[in-house]
Amino acid sequence: MAVSAKIEFEVAAPPSVVMEVLMDVESLPDWSGPHKEAEILSENEDGTPDKVRVVVTAAGISDEQTLTYTWTDNSCTWDLIEANQLSEQHGVYVVTPDGDGSHVEFTLDVELKIKLPGMIVKRAQKMAVDTARKGLTAEVQRRAAG
Repeated sequence: MAVSAKIEFEVAAPPSVVMEVLMDVESLPDWSGPHKEAEILSENEDGTPDKVRVVVTAAGISDEQTLTYTWTDNSCTWDLIEANQLSEQHGVYVVTPDGDGSHVEFTLDVELKIKLPGMIVKRAQKMAVDTARKGLTAEVQRRAAG
């Protein structure tokens, strides 16, 4: 069962601060409600996270996932290596300058191993985009002011 979510929004902070928050994957439980745990398992040569283990609870379902990350100067991409509830996951944040702030585009595509009622799927999609917009924005602005 495929589920997709996409949102674009503005953040009142430079792209470097947005990317700093995204690279700090171990802080995910601080600003992303569904993330209960986040642990870097390995890093790339430049120090950016490579393999990450997360525990996520969404729409009443808890899942432990291992993800692999790819980084550019203005993007963060992750793909699922293994999970209990998902067979596939592909997520992307693209951050571009917008005046004094940043324009953020978030896309998430997942393939569930189990079939869920449409109402639960819609709630999980809304949670994903709300977390991306509200959670990330609040954390970026907190660090930018800090």
